[in-house]
Amino acid sequence: MTKVLVVIPAQEEHRAKLEAAAPEFEFVYSTPKDATEEMIAEANIIIGNVPAGKIKASENLQLLQLNSAGTDAYIVPGVLAKGTLLANATGAYSKAVAEHLFIMGLAMQKKLHLYRDNQARSAWEDEGLVTSIADSTVLVVGLGDIGTHFARMAKALGAHTIGIKRRASEPVEGVDELYLTDELDNVLPRADIIASFLPGTGATAGIYSAQRLALMKDTAILLNGGRGNAIDTDALYEALKNKKLFGAGLDVTNPEPLPEDHPLWKLDNVWITPHISGGFHLKETFERIVNIAAKNLSHMAKGEPIDNEVDFETGYRK
Repeated sequence: MTKVLVVIPAQEEHRAKLEAAAPEFEFVYSTPKDATEEMIAEANIIIGNVPAGKIKASENLQLLQLNSAGTDAYIVPGVLAKGTLLANATGAYSKAVAEHLFIMGLAMQKKLHLYRDNQARSAWEDEGLVTSIADSTVLVVGLGDIGTHFARMAKALGAHTIGIKRRASEPVEGVDELYLTDELDNVLPRADIIASFLPGTGATAGIYSAQRLALMKDTAILLNGGRGNAIDTDALYEALKNKKLFGAGLDVTNPEPLPEDHPLWKLDNVWITPHISGGFHLKETFERIVNIAAKNLSHMAKGEPIDNEVDFETGYRK
């Protein structure tokens, strides 16, 4: 019998949905922390992000269905056995992450981060001129579900939108101009807001180097909702400290957690949240994850191709 280990926090209604998708399978419920190596080794299907180090290329494992869009810890050679399918949760996080970063950008344009700081010290001070999303140029780097959702919101409020993808495609809804990654340097100087939603891969690590940060306008806002290692943290600190960028909104950092003594914390033109834009903070996100997992359980039971299968070479959904 096919054994399914579920480590996401599934409640009774979620368990019923998962089990109805593949009634002939045997289900075991645990948590990422409590799932033992024995439980993981016996599982044919795992739903949720068990610690990568516990998998040990299990030959029994047929499918690992992640509850995250990011896959970087699981595409490392030796984590999964050859032939094990890997699926991510792309499609579950678009609303939660895109809205979080979008609000960060709007708030920084209106200097609300400064007014919040002023409030904390009871200071009634005018922070001067602000900018608007309308008629600004918004560059979205990484046009998956999250990036596309962000672009559509910016377009709806009157922004001119530019998108960067790694592969050529048909026009993307909400994107006025579409370019490939190797054209990034040409469009960075045009952007008033740069919103990055890149996964953690060898190709994306350090993509925002000191040289690329220097290409951005000194009035630009850089937002990162992908992976922290996309940005050279030291270079970002220098750019922000020296007002070479207007500001940055970061839900991810490098390293994570950001050490409490890191100088980024002390800058008044950076807004940091502790990688919480995704997760299960928005209830709808978890419901979407359960639906993705249920569909893939059904596909596995019927011997059908799965949804959201990940390419191990790129870390992206195929």
